[in-house]
Amino acid sequence: MKKILAHNPLKSRDLLLWYQNNARELPWRKTSDPYKIWISEVMLQQTTVNAVINYYHRWLKRFPTIQSLARGNIHDILNLWQGLGYYQRARNIHKAAQIIYKDHHGEIPKNPKVLRKLPGFGPYTTNAVLSIAYELRLPLIDTNIRRLVMRQLALRGVANIKQNKTITTYLEKIMPKKNISFFNQALMELGALICKPKNPLCLLCPIQKNCKAFQKGIQELIPKTSKNKIKKINAAIALIQKERKFFIQKRPEKGLLAGLWEFPGGKQEKEKKIEETLKREIKEELKVSVTKSDFLMKVKHYYTQFAVTLHVFTCDVVPFPLEDDTHKWVILKNLKNFPMPSGSAKIVSKLKHDDNQQRRA
Repeated sequence: MKKILAHNPLKSRDLLLWYQNNARELPWRKTSDPYKIWISEVMLQQTTVNAVINYYHRWLKRFPTIQSLARGNIHDILNLWQGLGYYQRARNIHKAAQIIYKDHHGEIPKNPKVLRKLPGFGPYTTNAVLSIAYELRLPLIDTNIRRLVMRQLALRGVANIKQNKTITTYLEKIMPKKNISFFNQALMELGALICKPKNPLCLLCPIQKNCKAFQKGIQELIPKTSKNKIKKINAAIALIQKERKFFIQKRPEKGLLAGLWEFPGGKQEKEKKIEETLKREIKEELKVSVTKSDFLMKVKHYYTQFAVTLHVFTCDVVPFPLEDDTHKWVILKNLKNFPMPSGSAKIVSKLKHDDNQQRRA
């Protein structure tokens, strides 16, 4: 590590000047409000910038303050979050807001140790909010910064948390005493726009002269690509309709996609036909029998480690399942009021499209 860190560190002035002239105009960069910065940072995890912008505006229109969020209903919060995925993030935001409102007078604590104890505030989110909103001298390590620093230091290996100790030491060494907010955002921006995973734009990089990987011509080899196997899953989904209402059910409050609503169905087992899966799952889940099923469509959705294909069928069943707190009959236009996983939301979009086509015919 000593040999690596002996490398002449980059000058923050070059980086900040580049950021001043090249940074994208993003809504969360126009505020120093720690609440708004917090919301943007959580939304940006596992999600692209372009996808987040509209969600960010809608969220702040509905929940402009920590107080309004703390008093919000989790159902409304999950519904507003629909499409961003990783719904535990939304649940943690709500829980943390309630604690901040109750125990910290509605103000995000400036003490990193205190903030880290709140739901959803891991090392990255804590340091991002405190450095960007409060100018605390705390290093940030996201995907872009990890890749950028590994190239600066010519660190071999996969870009994972095992690299964080070396990266943190380096960042603490090069961080300026002032302009911490801009410095951290500049590193993230440089990683996103210039020091890309593939085909980095090295000739446009303001800190190219400090990059060991570039000097050795190995920037395309760093970091090493991680070969994660994506598990393929097939599932049978039933669209059960009664008097223009669709039957949906709520997932358990704990576990994957907790508390979201979906159409009934389940995962296909090996060597079983998808129609057999449909009948078995509906019988087990709802205690009703499928008397007729017609294939409607396939919906594909990707998670971090899964590629899911939903085989959707319109179904006749006997008897009709009954309503309770976790099972509802809902007309098509009201399905938007029930937060759903992305796969189920795609089914709803298809149903709305077909309904509009029929109305126009």
